[in-house]
Amino acid sequence: MPERLTEMLMDTWTPLIILWITVLPSIYMAPMNQSQVLPSGSSTGLKRLNEEQRVLHRSKRGWVWNQMFVLEEFSGPEPILVGRLHTDLDPGSSKIKYILSGDGAGTIFVINDKTGDIHAMKRLDREEKAEYTLTAQAVDRDTNQPLEPPSEFIIKVQDINDNAPEFVEGPYHATVPEMSVVGTFVTKVTATDADDPVYGNSAKLVYSILEGQPYFSIEPHTAIIKTALPNMDREAKEEYFVVIQAKDMGGHMGGLSGTTTVTITLSDVNDNPPKFAQSLYHFSVMEDVALGEPIGRVKANDLDIGENAKSSYDIIEGDGMDVFEITTDAQTQDGIIRVRKPLDFETKKSYTLKVEAANIHIDPRFLSGGPFKDTATVKIVVEDADEPPVFSSPTYLLEVHENAALNSVLGQVTAHDPDVSSSPIRFSIDRHTDLERQFNINAEDGKITLATPLDRETSTWHNITIVATETRNHSQVSRVPVAIKVLDVNDNAPEFASEHEAFLCENGKPGQVIQIVSAVDKDDPKNGHYFLYSLLPEMVNNPNFTIKKNEDNTLSILAKHSGFSRQKQEVYLLPIVISDSGTPPMSSTGTLTIRVCGCSSDGTVQSCNAEAYVLPIGLSMGALIAILACIILLLVIVVLFVTLRRHKNEPLIIKDDEDVRENIIRYDDEGGGEEDTEAFDIATLQNPDGINGFLPRKDIKPDLQFMPRQGLAPVPNGVDVDEFINVRLHEADNDPTAPPYDSIQIYGYEGKGSAAGSLSSLESSTSDSDQNFDYLSEWGPRFKRLGELYSVGESDKET
Repeated sequence: MPERLTEMLMDTWTPLIILWITVLPSIYMAPMNQSQVLPSGSSTGLKRLNEEQRVLHRSKRGWVWNQMFVLEEFSGPEPILVGRLHTDLDPGSSKIKYILSGDGAGTIFVINDKTGDIHAMKRLDREEKAEYTLTAQAVDRDTNQPLEPPSEFIIKVQDINDNAPEFVEGPYHATVPEMSVVGTFVTKVTATDADDPVYGNSAKLVYSILEGQPYFSIEPHTAIIKTALPNMDREAKEEYFVVIQAKDMGGHMGGLSGTTTVTITLSDVNDNPPKFAQSLYHFSVMEDVALGEPIGRVKANDLDIGENAKSSYDIIEGDGMDVFEITTDAQTQDGIIRVRKPLDFETKKSYTLKVEAANIHIDPRFLSGGPFKDTATVKIVVEDADEPPVFSSPTYLLEVHENAALNSVLGQVTAHDPDVSSSPIRFSIDRHTDLERQFNINAEDGKITLATPLDRETSTWHNITIVATETRNHSQVSRVPVAIKVLDVNDNAPEFASEHEAFLCENGKPGQVIQIVSAVDKDDPKNGHYFLYSLLPEMVNNPNFTIKKNEDNTLSILAKHSGFSRQKQEVYLLPIVISDSGTPPMSSTGTLTIRVCGCSSDGTVQSCNAEAYVLPIGLSMGALIAILACIILLLVIVVLFVTLRRHKNEPLIIKDDEDVRENIIRYDDEGGGEEDTEAFDIATLQNPDGINGFLPRKDIKPDLQFMPRQGLAPVPNGVDVDEFINVRLHEADNDPTAPPYDSIQIYGYEGKGSAAGSLSSLESSTSDSDQNFDYLSEWGPRFKRLGELYSVGESDKET
């Protein structure tokens, strides 16, 4: 305790002692320095010195000042005296004035212009500003003229222990692996002190642990935190809260301190093996479970976390190692047991497996602790399920000849119910695969029979599907594909590959090959096709042609002689018999057409037409074509003329036996009705020439132009209408330039009082074809003939 008190007194009074030693001698040595420059009490010497200085134009400094000191945070009732400035030019009179300038002059630091005393007016903080640079100068009080050059000096603020250590980067977080040895590095902390690290012990820090022992320790001067206990287990305690203290003054009493916290987490290592929650697992599964379906889960727990807790599962023993498999769920770390092969309750009802769980990542440091794996037993019970029928084969292949008889058996399929309580099976054909219903199947025994004839040349393969259904449970259905191959029989005769037409030159030579023909057969014999060619028996001694079989199964047609002529015979027909080598053999007769043609000297065919018959009279092929074209053109003209004649209008002059104008008058416009026929004699409208039997031609246009008639002189109102009409009719009948259509009379007024109403069709909304005129016969004798005419017309149209 006395030693600690002595250190505190030394820290407090040391700055004051240094200030006393450095400042006071300077103040009290100033008169002595002055007496060394000037004779004591000689005012004339000072004056002489000033004159010499003005003559020499140089300034001689009479005092030197380097630095002053002031204690920080010093406070009192009066300003603190920092120091005193004094020049050897000052005789102690009031002629000299001291001026202070620079950092804080006039505000922080104030000088007495007469005595040169400098006082600090404010409390100073070294951490805010450690030193101040000022300039002092002595001037003449009256003239303000400098007596000597300015003198620069420094006022330093001396440090005291007024700042506690701080952990700027705290609080801290650190991680260290569990089970680490003692002294394992954890982390390092750092504290800072704003006090002067050079002067005294104010910034000398010492670190210690306030909380966190005995698990961790800290190095006092480096602040490195280390583990203090061995084998710290994360599974027992994962996180630790440590409090670190930093104290200045070297850790001695009276120093200031600061604290921070460090959260230390133990990271995981693989120091724990996996362990099954139970040693025996029981599962049950239906025998019809789909392959790959999960049937159960097992779990091996691991106290570790992350990668250290990951385990892999395997089946290491048991009677179902090839039937089941186990995989690891990456999310839950469960072992999932799945079906690998189909199960059959009737064959095996239970399985026993031994599964193992082992860590994937092993830490060699802990291998001595034992194997990082565990095992468990799994028992799986297979339960019976109603299964569909099972065919004896996954596919069937049947063969049948195309000439097989109807209802003949092609083959048989079989199926059975695999369940213990076996159910009868019924068979059927999926008609979507046999749309033409060519096959049938016996529902009881599965025999497939032929329903319609087969033709290999039409379809060689037939693919059908057979359905097997349990009679006790129709939902249990199985299907199997059946392929039926149609075998070939020799039921098609060979024939020419194409319609051949041979050309024979008139100047050909005997033995010349006219044509090479080939044959095809729709059948498909195993050893390939071999054809036999021959002529009909009555054509064996053909004087003109002969045949020759080639090695490539083709036939050559040869001419027996030369001198063929188109004038004698233009076309020859040669029947050829083609037979195959099948059993029984089939044959057919094909006719080869041979045309005699005119050829050039090198054998090139030039013309095969009947041109030879007209060439002797000097006509060429071009001339014949031109003549034919003219004939065709004349025929077209005649046909057009006849067609136009048929479409001409019938003559308007009617013979006597067909004269019905007493009963009906044809109008192009509405007439006057019955009132007009009563006012005029209708007989006057008849053609007088027609009465005498003279009918002028209307189909020939006359050569002479008809001279227009002279205009009639105006007549009084009492004109004779009968004479007027006869004159008009006579003029119209004798006009050779126009047909007699002018005899039609046009009226602009329709009479009233007719029982039949209007006969006009101009305003009718229906056509003649839409009307039935049978009702006209009921209107009296005037309309009976009209009804008969229209009725006949309608029947003719229908005919």
